[in-house]
Amino acid sequence: MYKRSLFFSLFLVLLLAACAVPRPPAASEKPASLTLITHDSFDVSESVLQQFTEQSGIEVKILKSGDAGEMLNSLLLSPDNPLGDVVYGIDNTFLSRALAADLFSPYEAPALADIPQRLQLDPSYRLLPVDYGYVTLNYDIAWFEKNNLQPPADIKDLIDPAYKGLTVVENPASSSPGLAFLFITVGRYGSDYPEYWKALRANDVKITEGWNDAYWGAFTVGSGGEGDRPIVVSYATSPVAEVYFNELDAPPTASVNSQGNSFEQVEFVGVLAASPHQQAARQLVDFLLSPTFQEDIPLHMFVYPANSKANVGDLFQSWAKVPSYPVILLPEVIDAHREEWIETWTDIMLR
Repeated sequence: MYKRSLFFSLFLVLLLAACAVPRPPAASEKPASLTLITHDSFDVSESVLQQFTEQSGIEVKILKSGDAGEMLNSLLLSPDNPLGDVVYGIDNTFLSRALAADLFSPYEAPALADIPQRLQLDPSYRLLPVDYGYVTLNYDIAWFEKNNLQPPADIKDLIDPAYKGLTVVENPASSSPGLAFLFITVGRYGSDYPEYWKALRANDVKITEGWNDAYWGAFTVGSGGEGDRPIVVSYATSPVAEVYFNELDAPPTASVNSQGNSFEQVEFVGVLAASPHQQAARQLVDFLLSPTFQEDIPLHMFVYPANSKANVGDLFQSWAKVPSYPVILLPEVIDAHREEWIETWTDIMLR
């Protein structure tokens, strides 16, 4: 009798404790909203996100968290208590680091069938390609015509005395395109990259903290003629942006798209493993990979949609030239040497 009474008392205590502790909603329960964690450059039409809400009954809240590196760092600080459900914008320069932290749950989305295999860099399906673009040199067409100088055709031109003082690049320690340019030089020059960087510095290359300072401050086109550098590290799609935002018939800039002079940046989307809304989060990933969302990407973020069935639009078809044979560095190689390369760059270029 005593044992039965004790057992019943313990059962009551456990039952009350279970009722008192709040539990996360089951994965099958539909949440009122999902939080999409992304970088500061994320941009999308409100009407497009509204379509997801109308289809699913789930609101999408956007949480911008700095650049891709800052965003990943914030996720690493609270892996078990994330601020959101889905992450958009970790790129191939941080892919290995993100996967090693085991932050994401695997999801082999049906839309992967329409995404080129070369973009699918995670065979575990924890991070799925959502968009891609190319970092490369851009130049001021009119400046080179006026000064009777051939525009650069290769990064090796940047160390030619004829181009002294003409180039602005971003610091790879603080800038995504700056880091991509660093990868281009490493991919091209191998172990001799420090010698190339020394030659760049000797040829009076200007270094800024970020893309905005370089393009809108130092570049002759972006600054409206106030800058003094007619060559800038930017994107192969920057000429499209010039046409679009300035309502021009043709761009005043061109990109250097020859072999070995660009780096393909791939951005990914993934479901956070700690999200209590796994099924709903997968629905959002499906939407982000669908043509409806993907066709909104080009003229909002000026990169290419990952889904091959998405139409990029007339401006991209006319003015976005896809570089031939970009430099390829495996994510694990980048992860192993990123900090070493940045430190060497800092020693050579900034000290």
